[in-house]
Amino acid sequence: MQIDSEDLLARFLRYVQLDTRADPDSASCPSSPSQWELARLLVRELEEIGAQEVTLTEHAYVLATLPATAAPDAPVIAWCAHLDTAPNLPGAAKPIVHRHYDGRPIVLPDDPSQRLTVETIPHLREAIGQDVITASGTTLLGADDKAGIAIVMSAARHLLRHPEIPHGKIRLCFNPDEEIARGVDKLDLAQLGAKFAYTLDGAERGEICHETFSADAATFEVHGVSAHPGWAKDVMVNALRLAARFVAALPMAHSPERTDGRDGFIHPVGLHGSAEHAKAQFILRDFELDGLAAKRALMEQIAAELRAAEPQARIELSFTEQYRNMRYWLENDMRPVEFARAAARAAGVTPFAQPIRGGTDGSRLTQRGVPTPNIFTGMHEVHSQREWVTLQDMTKSAETLVHLAQLWAKG
Repeated sequence: MQIDSEDLLARFLRYVQLDTRADPDSASCPSSPSQWELARLLVRELEEIGAQEVTLTEHAYVLATLPATAAPDAPVIAWCAHLDTAPNLPGAAKPIVHRHYDGRPIVLPDDPSQRLTVETIPHLREAIGQDVITASGTTLLGADDKAGIAIVMSAARHLLRHPEIPHGKIRLCFNPDEEIARGVDKLDLAQLGAKFAYTLDGAERGEICHETFSADAATFEVHGVSAHPGWAKDVMVNALRLAARFVAALPMAHSPERTDGRDGFIHPVGLHGSAEHAKAQFILRDFELDGLAAKRALMEQIAAELRAAEPQARIELSFTEQYRNMRYWLENDMRPVEFARAAARAAGVTPFAQPIRGGTDGSRLTQRGVPTPNIFTGMHEVHSQREWVTLQDMTKSAETLVHLAQLWAKG
């Protein structure tokens, strides 16, 4: 098999130059207008490569079909990737291709303090001799998840150019707002029309994931008692101070800074307000529902203690379910995972399983009835200026998809 890696690279470089940051403060879908630009570009490119049933929905979901070349009764599968990038940094990358990386430090020119070295990034040593792609130092690269988009587009192009390759019907889906946990909120599953799906949102070469965190969000809100600070003694109840006390009361042992492996965490992601009114936002993560419930209970206990200490304040703590560990569903039917592992091996890649310390759109899709493991793209150091990926890893991922299509056709 010969995936056109230079075509894959050209697509990837084109996509990452678009700033498609998600906006967590927006209630719209997509959350940022810039995601429309990438969606419309993908519609044009899908039509150019000959995909069928190319659709752009009112919420910027891009859908398309690769018609079956064999096995008309094979289950319909979908390949999915997300349009948006993380909101924490600008996304209009100035990509740099470091051809035949030689192992020396990579200094990013727009911010020389951003350095990639094999000493600080062990996986970079494995990229020696490969074509490493970075941004210029002040933005995300956007490999999360534009590497996934480029991989899906390249695999689709390859199958459409080679109708002799036997495969069943394949649906393509590019969706907005994964980074703010809304990626499939507006996706019509009947319109998707797939029995199984795969997200192209994984990291290291060979990573085939069927387990994610379970996730909730929490909001702690305080209405205090305002008073002139010169005459506030025994009158003022400072809402901002109470919110800060709530954050400070959370054990550091439960923070992202102190957890790894299968540990969950409680992470304060926002704190703002005034003496009169303050609000703090949190995300809660755990691989097990019991662990997630324990974290909720801990926060409720701290809130109750603050209510008792400051009865004049009105304190509210609310939780929102975000997604659940897809293992709970996939362990009942491991075929999608087993086929993905076999496809990776057919592409010359050693597959391995690793729980995702995060979530994917596959978490929600699986929960909604479409089992959706996650497949590697090769991206590393995501959500940072040091984000990087190699062309060779992206190519291997695209090869994995082509083999995967054939395996589902064989059944």
